[in-house]
Amino acid sequence: MPQRNDTAIWSGLFRISAESGQTLQAQIRQAIVAAILDRQIAASMPLPSCRILAEKLGVARGTVVLAFQQLVDQGFLVARERRGHFVNPDVLATPAKPHQKAPDQANEIDWKARRQIAASDMPPPAKHDNWIKSSYPFVYGQFDPALFPTAEWRECNRMALAVLEIRNWASDMVDRDDPLLIEQIQARLLPRRGIFANPDEIIVTLGAQNALYMLATLLMTKGSKVAMEDPGYPDARSIFRLAGADVTPVPVDHSGIVTASIPSDSGFVFVTPSHHCPTMVPLSAERRQDLLARANRHNQIIIEDGYDSQLLDEAPQQALKSLDRSGRVIYVGSMSKTLAPGLRLGYIVASAGLISELRALRRFMLRHPPANNQRAVALFLSLGHHEALVRRLSSAFDERRKRLIHAISAFLPEWRSTDSAGGASLWLEGPRGTDSRGLAEAAASRSVIIEPGDRFFDRTEKPSRFMRLGISSIALQHIEPGIRELATAAGRRPAAA
Repeated sequence: MPQRNDTAIWSGLFRISAESGQTLQAQIRQAIVAAILDRQIAASMPLPSCRILAEKLGVARGTVVLAFQQLVDQGFLVARERRGHFVNPDVLATPAKPHQKAPDQANEIDWKARRQIAASDMPPPAKHDNWIKSSYPFVYGQFDPALFPTAEWRECNRMALAVLEIRNWASDMVDRDDPLLIEQIQARLLPRRGIFANPDEIIVTLGAQNALYMLATLLMTKGSKVAMEDPGYPDARSIFRLAGADVTPVPVDHSGIVTASIPSDSGFVFVTPSHHCPTMVPLSAERRQDLLARANRHNQIIIEDGYDSQLLDEAPQQALKSLDRSGRVIYVGSMSKTLAPGLRLGYIVASAGLISELRALRRFMLRHPPANNQRAVALFLSLGHHEALVRRLSSAFDERRKRLIHAISAFLPEWRSTDSAGGASLWLEGPRGTDSRGLAEAAASRSVIIEPGDRFFDRTEKPSRFMRLGISSIALQHIEPGIRELATAAGRRPAAA
């Protein structure tokens, strides 16, 4: 057991890192709590003095003093006059967690054989775990720390933690949502898309994927027929198949999904009409009208994903939901592409009867998304911070998109990009024989992250020559050097600037 003056051992127990997202004080508290709960510190052994521990860790003495004081307030430590800080014996009175025994391989349960849905067999997500450390992250769906409204977001979280606000969100809301957030979605977000809904026609979700999973769980069963774009949103395809549905791929051209190819016996049609995933082309006005007419004629339900629709486009189109007069369109929205993907906040807009059923289902799944986050986002919207953020992001992304198109024209002229304004990514088609997955591996070695296009196609068996380049997380000045490196990885010698 460590002695009080054995400072080398103490500093080994209390390791801190400048690269951690936690404050130094929080890291010290976490390390001490872990050491206490792991029975690495005896109740009879005083901890090092604040001065000694601060010297060993290379932090200010006040940082350690504050950490110790909070642990005393929480009951992990006790302060004894003239003797120092000790572990609270009451904490050690709780039985320690027993060590796990090595599993008996002969009797180990085969969980894969017992599963009822094959979630792990579905196509894996695009993994960019270390994208933020990459020099040239052309990844989609991530945020740019330089554009994130840190001060405004902190302000709204502080406001949400006021005593009166805590009373509003701390209780169990059962199947309800924050009324202020519903009001703000209704007044601030939906009218931008031409949608006007009543409060009972809106439900908050943990992002767009959670919304799709809830809809599939509630409405689909084994044998349900779903038509969707090909290429298309891969996770939506997997979600529908997990529900037992048969997914029919429908081709996409320069005007969006080819509505004439949608099977008449499809019970559901999934579309991304604002910006098609992943080509970014908008669904033409003629196709929109045809899609709605076919849905009415064949008694189909349309699930509209407002993919990449919150940014300001040069020629914005209203949502398909805004044209719906029969209640057949279910609109799925998300704040991931504007505020932050890690927040996991989205919503569904549909007929009141369907929203009521979704609330009943959601109660058994998760009751409701965290109410404190709902209140913070509601305040963020009500104070106009989101409007300002959308303008800032739209301007930055427009400039980045133009720079990216110019760089591709200069260094990868054989690659053809989709001519579509707006959005946070660019869809590219390479020359015949290109293997975008192999290119992604070669590019990664040069600190360039791209997304191969094969995952967007339904059951692709041959290498894909398509790729997607995101612009949401790469700084403007890094775009041209990144494309130069990508061209080198592709085997081309970049032309002189």
